[in-house]
Amino acid sequence: MKNIAKKDGVEARLVGKMEAYQPLCSVKDRSALRMIEDAEEKGLISPGVTTLIEPTSGNQGIGMVFIAVQKGYRFIAVMPAKYSLDKQMLLRFLGAELIL
Repeated sequence: MKNIAKKDGVEARLVGKMEAYQPLCSVKDRSALRMIEDAEEKGLISPGVTTLIEPTSGNQGIGMVFIAVQKGYRFIAVMPAKYSLDKQMLLRFLGAELIL
């Protein structure tokens, strides 16, 4: 960032988000965490009690299952069987039950 600012003559302090520093290297990690924490704060869901279900093509579901399992939720991902096998395998590996 400093090199970009210097090269372009920018005097302002530049700040950026580095998605590579997210647990699964995706902006979806942060949005999944916020959705789950928001529902918890509102008293809508509770770990060990609530089952979370996400219709997904993979990306958002991957972030959701990662956060959900860490917090103690059962997680079910629903996706078409035609979607990539690697995403299906990753969802299962992270702890999701998968319905195709």
